[in-house]
Order: sequence, then structure tokens, then C-alpha cells
Amino acid sequence: MQYRNDKTGRPLSVLGYGCMRFTRKGAGIDLDKAEREVMAAINAGVNYFDTAYIYPGSEAALGEILERNHCRDRVCIASKLPQYLVRGAGDFERYFAEELRRLRTDHIDYYLMHMLTDVESWRKLEAAGVRQWLAEKKAAGQIGQAGFSFHGSTAMFERLLDCYDWDFCQIQYNYMDENSQAGRAGLQAAAARGLPVIIMEPLRGGKLVTLLPEGARRLFAASPRGWTPAEWALRWLWDQPEVTCVLSGMNSVEMVEENCRIADTVRPHTMQQSDFALLEQVKTEIARGVKAPCTGCGYCMPCPKGVDIPAAFRCYNEMYTEKKGTGRREYWQVVSLRREPAFATQCVGCGRCEQHCPQHLPIRALLKQADKALRPWHYRLAGWVSRKYLFSGVKGRGEN
Repeated sequence: MQYRNDKTGRPLSVLGYGCMRFTRKGAGIDLDKAEREVMAAINAGVNYFDTAYIYPGSEAALGEILERNHCRDRVCIASKLPQYLVRGAGDFERYFAEELRRLRTDHIDYYLMHMLTDVESWRKLEAAGVRQWLAEKKAAGQIGQAGFSFHGSTAMFERLLDCYDWDFCQIQYNYMDENSQAGRAGLQAAAARGLPVIIMEPLRGGKLVTLLPEGARRLFAASPRGWTPAEWALRWLWDQPEVTCVLSGMNSVEMVEENCRIADTVRPHTMQQSDFALLEQVKTEIARGVKAPCTGCGYCMPCPKGVDIPAAFRCYNEMYTEKKGTGRREYWQVVSLRREPAFATQCVGCGRCEQHCPQHLPIRALLKQADKALRPWHYRLAGWVSRKYLFSGVKGRGEN
């Protein structure tokens, strides 16, 4: 495993474990499976584990795994204050104390203000006393380093960098987002200030692997490098010395082993011009097909009317990155045949989802486009008949 230092000189594994996507089992997390994966990562040298207050069951699962295996002192825990839920000074302590209980620890090594999008969101926290609270927690050893995760424009990111004496930051960054959100310019601005940069969504929620169009797959397959699509994406990031740690939502031991193998061999500035040229060709192929640039993060959920927004966009994109029938079939399986309907037609246009979307997508308009593409009249009719047959006597909503 390769390591790059944080602001204090502490070595962080270049591969971090993103705990948002632990495999679910029933209403909770498949803890035994997650334990095998987490322990495989720790034993391979991964020492940075990222979770958050709003990731359902994630903090509690991580805390239990670390306690079971007596390895809290082998890892750094990163978690996040749900700053968008803060209404007053007392909320800082209330949320933090709950996170400590879930994580079964007395301190959090890296604590982030979750999903800052602009300076105003930070100013509201300042007005509630966040500076004094952070100073007290750091002095008491309950918080090691303070940072923020960001979704917004490059200009706003650079302004936020100067709002506080941050210890680190976290941005969405991958070869498709090189010039969007904080982007390469933001990465370099943070590095110029001496800040470690943690990368989230390196594969765009898996889209740079599972939803690659056939043309992009052929380009990768023809390369003499022999790298998988995931390896291309990870190596592109680690080629940049400004990148400190790349989070991966690993949900199989095989994925852990593969990513650790790559992380053990990478070095900065080793990719060649021919590699970058190939990625530009891949980006062109991807851009042709994607209709809704959703990463599947789920921040837009739950919809108050029950719409499964990420599923709609995933299936909509599959229609154009793979085949129309593939996307429609997937939507049929994951949405149309649910007992509780989750169709885009249930949207009432409240806009709550758009307020929380890190990608700032026009979700309401895209949902209408997605529903029209995914459910032409004969799919609607077939769906209606199927639902009547399967759920006879069950009163549902939004079935049309």
C-alpha cells in the first residue's frame, strides 16, 4: 500500500474505504459481509475509513466491526456533521455525541462539515458557534482534524478554502469531472494551501465501470495496458500528487484485493500522453450517451412522494449507454413491480430533491424526460396489468 501524508505528516493510505455503499440485507447492513471486506482492507494496509451521520447504518456498522476486531487504533475514522440539519448551537454536540456512540469510539480522527455548497452555508454554522465548538473538540482530542466535503463550483470552492484554517477537504473528482465541481483547478488550489485532498466518487458511483458505452469498453480492451476500466480511473487520480486519498465504496473482498493491488503499485506522474489521449476518447464516447449525469449518491432521497429518483436516472442512462431494452427492463424490475409504486409521475414538483443534489441537476425536468423514455404507452399498459394481477386488492398510488 502506498501512503501520502496529511497536514501533520501522518501517513494516509492512498486508497480509502468509502462506507456509504455497504451491502444491505433486509432493512439493515449485511454486517458479516461488510466485516470480511473491511478487515481485508485493513490487513492490506487501508487506514482511512469514511462514513457520515446520514449514511443509513454505516457508522454503527463500522463501529461494531472495529470493536469486534479490536482494531480501532489501526485506522483513521472520517465522519461528517450534517450541517444542513443544524438549527442552533446545541445541534453540534447532539449530532457529534450520537456519532461517537454509533462508532463506539471517544474521538473522530477526521471530521467534516458535510456537503458545503457555498460560503453562506459556512456562515450559518459560524453564526451558530461552530468555530468555538471545533476548537474545544480539537483541544479535548475528540476531533483530530477538521475539514469539509464539497459539491459546487470551482470559484465557490476556492472561496470556502479561505473561510477557515481547514486541515483537509474532500471533493468529487474523476476523469469525467475534471473541469466540473471543484475540478482540477480546485484540487490544485487546495494543494497550494497545503491541504490534503480526499477524493469521492472516483468512479462516479460505479458509472465509469458498469455503465460504460460499448465504444468506451472497446477502447479500453484494445489498449496494451491491460487495465480494467476501474483501474484506468483510479490510476488517473493517483497519477496526480495533489490527490492524497481516493475513496472506494468496495463491496466485495475481490474488489478490495484488486484495488489494494493497484494502490500498491501506483506512483505519481507515471501515466503517458498516450494514456491521457485514450481517456479523452473514452470521455467522448461516454458523453454521447449519458442523459442524466447522476452518480447515484442518494442525497435526493427520500422523495416525500416515494419517487425512486436514482433508479429512474440509472435506467434512463442505461437506455443510451447500453440498449433501450436494457434500461426499460431494469426499470420494470426495480420500479414497476414494486408493491409501493415509485414512478416519476408521482413527482409533485416540490423541488426538495434539487436542494440536496450535489450535482445540481434539474431533477424535476429530467424525471419527466426519463419517465417518457422508460415507459412508452405499451410499457405503461403492461405495467398496469401486471400490477393489477400481482397486487390485487392493494391500494397503490402513482400507477400511471
